[in-house]
Amino acid sequence: MQYTQPSNRGGPISSETRINDRIRVPEVRLVGPNGEQVGIVRIEDALRLAQEADLDLVEVAPQARPPVCKLMDYGKFKYESAQKARESRRNQQQTVIKEQKLRPKIDPHDYETKKGHVSRFLGQGHKVKVTIMFRGREQSRPELGFRLLQRLADDVAELGFIEANPKQDGRNMIMVLAPHKTNKTKPKANA
Repeated sequence: MQYTQPSNRGGPISSETRINDRIRVPEVRLVGPNGEQVGIVRIEDALRLAQEADLDLVEVAPQARPPVCKLMDYGKFKYESAQKARESRRNQQQTVIKEQKLRPKIDPHDYETKKGHVSRFLGQGHKVKVTIMFRGREQSRPELGFRLLQRLADDVAELGFIEANPKQDGRNMIMVLAPHKTNKTKPKANA
């Protein structure tokens, strides 16, 4: 049995910002608490300045040579960055894709019902994936499904547009409809 020695590369790289005594370099480029450039100073002097100002020495650019450190209140910095991250998540738009399945030989009343569902989804600002399922001999007539998808797209043209054109995917034909940009403000008025 052969024994392999563990590599001398160290543990996993920490993505956490290094502060105060965790900064292990002989000198740093120091930035003051108000953003003014102090210059390249020894780490001991930078830590002493941070203690005198009752602030933390925070490494803001560890990849620079020498690393850039800033005098700041680290607790306040972490709180504000968490607030910014939360705010950006709140402003993100969640895209919901609804799916509607049809058959090529659909009854007119059933078609109207499915078209109503698609219209409602588009009116609420959701994307709609329309799938036509072919079975048996229907697979030899994909033009029936294509015509049905085109008819559906024409019927809901005032609410949405074709984002992905109809394409055959095995036994299914798929088309994606997306709402017009102006419809995304309507759900709040209707709800």
